[in-house]
Amino acid sequence: MTAEPPAAIVRTEALSKTYPGDIRAVIDLDMSIRPGEIYGLLGPNGAGKSTTIGMLTTRVTPTSGEAEVGGVDIIRHPALAKQVIGVVPQTNTLDRAMTVAENLHFHGRYFGMSGKQARSVTEELLTKVRLADRADAPVMALSGGMAQRLMVARAIMHRPQILFLDEPTAGLDPQSRIALWEIVDELHQEGETILLTTHYMEEADQLCDRVAIMDHGVILALDTPEKLKQSTGAASIVKITTDGADADRLGKQLVESIDAATDYKLVDGAVLMSAAGSGLLPRILATADELDVAITDLSVSDPTLETVFINLTGKDLRE
Repeated sequence: MTAEPPAAIVRTEALSKTYPGDIRAVIDLDMSIRPGEIYGLLGPNGAGKSTTIGMLTTRVTPTSGEAEVGGVDIIRHPALAKQVIGVVPQTNTLDRAMTVAENLHFHGRYFGMSGKQARSVTEELLTKVRLADRADAPVMALSGGMAQRLMVARAIMHRPQILFLDEPTAGLDPQSRIALWEIVDELHQEGETILLTTHYMEEADQLCDRVAIMDHGVILALDTPEKLKQSTGAASIVKITTDGADADRLGKQLVESIDAATDYKLVDGAVLMSAAGSGLLPRILATADELDVAITDLSVSDPTLETVFINLTGKDLRE
């Protein structure tokens, strides 16, 4: 007898948000997030990621549709929903008049903890996010990465069923980003359910169990990072930059003359070609010579989540 899968912690049905001016930020979103997984929303700025999190965390009122978080209807019972969620927003919302420890302690008290319990959990979480030595420091003295880790600690202090991270590493230096990744991965290992929005491919690839690629308010694809990359059908991605306006002509000729080349797209004026074979570079250079096209840069890489995004939308994830 096959065991039934656990009920989704987050479930939406045709969830939509239209802003004044008929700006459709999220369109008929159907989403199901499993307990204990990191679910990533990957897409460019303006894709609808933050609006989605805004609706699921009760900060944005949906125009239509349904949504439940932790079994709570967020539209009918927003106050109750706030008790089962933890949120790390894009902006720093720490109380700058308090110390690092006080930010956690008073958050715990707000959620009904006794003074003793709040102190105990504060100490535990400051150790978890590597800020125990900063307990008495003013929040203003924290770096951006430290402040972000403190907001994660605050968000999980009341033991939420799901943690929402909205672009958690935007603006952080690489070292701070990796430090936060380690903490998020530890929370995942402990069974925390996390919804993460990001426009960093490597972040989604590194952290997420499943990734939903989103653009213009719609989820275009959903799967594990590995299966999404496999869906391109390419063993290699070749990027070819020319010194003129001949990129499209070169791309067409390469697909026609090289059996291993499956298709190509023009991205930022460069040819992005999918290929399933080897020995590509000499044939690419020979084809360019035949067409009298000067190549200024040539690189070969494995398929990435950005490759998947480009295949789905025809544009670069950074746009």
